[in-house]
Amino acid sequence: MSKPTTPSGACPCGGAALASCCGPYLAGTALPPTAEALMRSRYTAYTQRNEDYLRATWHPSTRPQDAILDPDEELRWLGLEIKSALRLRQRKAELPDHPDSDTVEFVARFKVAGRAHRLHEVSRFLREPDPALGGEVRWFYLDGTFPK
Repeated sequence: MSKPTTPSGACPCGGAALASCCGPYLAGTALPPTAEALMRSRYTAYTQRNEDYLRATWHPSTRPQDAILDPDEELRWLGLEIKSALRLRQRKAELPDHPDSDTVEFVARFKVAGRAHRLHEVSRFLREPDPALGGEVRWFYLDGTFPK
């Protein structure tokens, strides 16, 4: 599958312009510098139905074997909200300080067959060498939990 072109306009993740926000990551011309930037770019990839990017940024130890996206699903993404950084710092205070792991809490809103839904997740990310990029260090999505 070829890489999608970067359209102009606002970035689906909430950034001002796709070309200066998630676009370079999706095009493969840059790597997200933080776990939050990766999370935002993965949201944008979902809105664009970019299976290749989602696979490339999912940690190999937890990456699904089957398709990530269902081509027949009538899904429309409506918006992304990154939750308070303060809450994340408080939650991370209980964890050992590790610069190559991070969490991002978010709420993504979407519609399936005209019905509104929201996904509230605390995602875990790891930064490590990527063999597919000649060992260049990058962030990967590991997994997530769903707060009550």
